[in-house]
Amino acid sequence: MALTDTFTKNTKHTGKSSGDKHTDGGGMYLLINPSGKYWRMDYRFADKRKTLALGVYPEVSLAKARQRREKAREQLADGIDPSIAKREEKQAKADAAAHTFALVARDWLTKTAAERAPTTQNKITSWLEKDVIPFIGAMPMSAIGPRDVLTALRKMEARGALDSVHRVKQVTGQVFRYAVAIGAAERDITQDLKGSLAKAAPSHFAAITEPKLLGDLLRSIFAYSGHPNVVTALRLTPLVFVRPGELRTMEWAEIDLETAEWRIPGAKMKMKTDHIVPLSTQALALLQDIHPATGHGKFVFPSLRTGERPMSENTINAALRSMGYAKEVHSAHGFRATARTIMDEVLGERVDLIEHQLAHAVKDVNGRAYNRTAHLPARREMMQRWADYLDKLRVGADVIHLKIA
Repeated sequence: MALTDTFTKNTKHTGKSSGDKHTDGGGMYLLINPSGKYWRMDYRFADKRKTLALGVYPEVSLAKARQRREKAREQLADGIDPSIAKREEKQAKADAAAHTFALVARDWLTKTAAERAPTTQNKITSWLEKDVIPFIGAMPMSAIGPRDVLTALRKMEARGALDSVHRVKQVTGQVFRYAVAIGAAERDITQDLKGSLAKAAPSHFAAITEPKLLGDLLRSIFAYSGHPNVVTALRLTPLVFVRPGELRTMEWAEIDLETAEWRIPGAKMKMKTDHIVPLSTQALALLQDIHPATGHGKFVFPSLRTGERPMSENTINAALRSMGYAKEVHSAHGFRATARTIMDEVLGERVDLIEHQLAHAVKDVNGRAYNRTAHLPARREMMQRWADYLDKLRVGADVIHLKIA
């Protein structure tokens, strides 16, 4: 006879050493012993008698126990051993708990840290910890869907971080691809989010590209009386026109004062090969002058607070603002556009050499990327001509603009 809720609740252990057994049909029964009431199911698989635990009463009700019995019967009909299936399901849950997004993301950050510059590592870590993990960090990788990620990204989008939100989506995708590699996820679900985020309006770094105005800026720079490290960084920036982050993290180990070269590691710039910056006599003199002050440390331009870190990313722009150059007029990054425009349109330098020096991708007629050391002698001469031209602009000499054949 099938069991009832009332009977299940009220029946008690009668004292039998083997326990009391009350059947419900289909191999399921309620086993009662001094320690409690247990749901069990006897079945045969591969000609062997087995018993499956269905739960403990009252945490598992009669109705719930019957559901588990029917599931087990279906598995048996499909040639599946319910006991093995239950063990595998338990293991899968344990694996999922060990592969939450937070744990996998932090593991990925650690494993791939050597591939990124410290500043980039810190930025990516901050994005994940502040913008993603609070929303999906506790979820198993295998349980996260595109909408879960989108919910987190929408928070960033709502506060106007349109540039960063696309970068965070890319980083999240990298975490998922790592999860696929270690067996914690089936695929990168961020691929389903294409077109779901607003695009940031294209922005351009403000830059002075008129020679006369550039001369005024250079005179302001040479009249600047801030900290010696900042003064040197300011004067060096237009000479080398690298990205601000590359200048402020310049290391003495990357500088060869004998050959007058600055070799920026490819890993720092997300490139396969190093980027070489030929140093003009003016740039070399600046580095030689500052070497006694900072040459004992790692960074050419260390933080004004501690030598263990590089100069702040806002230092150069702050100096420009103090000189009266608003962000809408000129920025630290703008020196790249300044050099690109004037060297091409005014001085007539070869565009491919300029692009090489800007560390932009340059391809030959067959579509192959040039080696980063390509045309180094010609680039060295170009950099010296550029430095000499800047000197003439600064002192106000008459500059004759000659197109170079």
